[in-house]
Amino acid sequence: MHADPRVSIHPDSAVLMAAIAARLITKLVDVQDKHGEATVVLTGGTVGIGTLKAVADSPAAAAVDWSRVNFWWGDERFVAADSDDRNARQAHKALLAHLPVDPARVHVPGSSDEFGSADDAAADYAARLKAAAEAEHAADTSDNRPEEAGELPRFDILLLGVGPDAHVASLFPEQAAIRVKDRTVVGVENAPKPPPSRVSLTLPAINTAQEIWMVVAGEDKAGAVGLALAGANPVQVPASGPVGRSRTLWLIDENAASRVPQQLVRKDPAGA
Repeated sequence: MHADPRVSIHPDSAVLMAAIAARLITKLVDVQDKHGEATVVLTGGTVGIGTLKAVADSPAAAAVDWSRVNFWWGDERFVAADSDDRNARQAHKALLAHLPVDPARVHVPGSSDEFGSADDAAADYAARLKAAAEAEHAADTSDNRPEEAGELPRFDILLLGVGPDAHVASLFPEQAAIRVKDRTVVGVENAPKPPPSRVSLTLPAINTAQEIWMVVAGEDKAGAVGLALAGANPVQVPASGPVGRSRTLWLIDENAASRVPQQLVRKDPAGA
């Protein structure tokens, strides 16, 4: 069952990133208590990377067993591995280099150094996601274990930023990738925002996540946020498409919230 969105508004971007970091730490601890490990899907962008830095700087980060956290990316820029455009490189500098993570649990979409096209990198990433799902299925001894492994492992928390044009991950308005329903990962060419070649989870893959957190700051995002929360068509407004299986949170600052209908805003303490 998918959850209706909840909106939590913070005074400014600095407070927002600190609050998301605190919420993320708490959630990872809770998931590890339940499952022994946790899986988070990361995003790039100012808020996404700023949140990761806030996690690294938090004394509470030590409460998480980082060696048992699996990291995936919602999308990646198909450029050289050492390019500063890479979300994974930015995340490494902000968070992963400062924590005792297991490198085998950090799953980065392929770069242009490794693959000839974004489609090839997307196929590789999809294969690695399926392999992780099969390993997870094999290790599951619970009574509600499905008969067969799916195409994706369990995503406990999936973070998404939103562009001024309402794109999420690398799913842009009206482009082919936002319409894809039969794949988990897609190669993107001719993206309207540079760099033009990217690798992205598809919307159906994103929507398998237990919780989706939309993390947004800035007045330039207000129109996209308002349209998304008004229920616009995801083909035109991709940000309206992500819906978590158990929870969909919009964690935004006051500038990004200027066009949010007040009836959608709820009191939502961090971690609740």
